[in-house]
Amino acid sequence: MPTPSLASLPIRRLTLRDLTACADLSEDRGWPREEHKWGFLLTAGQGYGIDDPDGGLVAACTVTEYGPHGRPSLAAIGMVLVAERHARQGVGRRLMRHVVSALGTTPLTLHSTPYGRSLYEELGFKATGRAEMVRGRFTHGGSEPVIATRAATADDLTAILRLDEQVFGADRTPVVTRLPAFADQLRVAEEGGRLIGYAAAWPNMDTHVVGPLIARDTETAKALIGSLAAGTDRPLRTDIDVRHEELLAWVKEHGLAPVAFNAVMTYGITELPGDWERRFAPLTVAAG
Repeated sequence: MPTPSLASLPIRRLTLRDLTACADLSEDRGWPREEHKWGFLLTAGQGYGIDDPDGGLVAACTVTEYGPHGRPSLAAIGMVLVAERHARQGVGRRLMRHVVSALGTTPLTLHSTPYGRSLYEELGFKATGRAEMVRGRFTHGGSEPVIATRAATADDLTAILRLDEQVFGADRTPVVTRLPAFADQLRVAEEGGRLIGYAAAWPNMDTHVVGPLIARDTETAKALIGSLAAGTDRPLRTDIDVRHEELLAWVKEHGLAPVAFNAVMTYGITELPGDWERRFAPLTVAAG
C-alpha cells in the first residue's frame, strides 16, 4: 500500500491523549519533552496536529485563545514543531495556514525563533517586539527590593484576574485559574492592601520558569522574582521584554545569563493590547 503524501494527511484537533506523542515530537527536534507544559497548553487551549501513518505526529502546534468564549479578542500560537524526517517539505506552512484560517479574524501573536521567522513573515506576521530568554541560579545579595510579597491564596484570585486582564489587555481566566495547579509557586505583591503584582514559577525539566510576571513597576518585579527564587533550589528561566532594560540588567547581576532572543510577532494587529510597562514576562512564550 503506497504511503500517503504529506499534503493529503488530515489536520486534526489534539487532546490530552496525544500528550506522549507531542512530547516525542519535542524530543525528536532536540527540545526537552516538556510534558507538564504540553499538558497545560492542551487543556487551557487546544492543539492541532497531523498524524504520521508510521506512528506519532508529523507536526503539531497549540493555540490559546483569550477574551470572551466563542469571540476571542486574541489568540497565541505556540509549540510549532515538525518532525525532523518531514522537515523542509512545507508541512509547517500548511499547518500554520490551517490554524490562521480556522481563527478567522481573531488577532494573533507568537514568539518566533530566528529559524521560524521567515515562515511567519511569509504568512503575514510582523515582528512588533523582542524578548530575551535568561537562565541561571539566582544569587541573593546587594540591593534588594523592600516591597512585600506573599504566597497567593484562593481569596486573591478575583484581584489577580482583574489585574491580569487590565495589564494583558484580554480576559485570560481559563489560563490564570489553572495557575495554582500548574505552578509550584504563585506569589502576589501588595501595597496598602492593594494587589500591585503577581508572578508564578512553574516546573519545566530541571528549571523553574518565572511567568507570568505582572507588576506595577520594576522594583515590584524584582521583589517577585527574588521571592520566587528564595522558594526553589532549581535554576530560574524566564523571557523578559527587552524594553525592561533595568530588570534584565538586574537579573543578570543576580546570576541569570542570556540564552537567546525571540521575536514577538503579531498578525491582524500592529501591537499587543494591554500595558507593556507592567507586563514583564509571559506565562510561556507558547501562550503569551
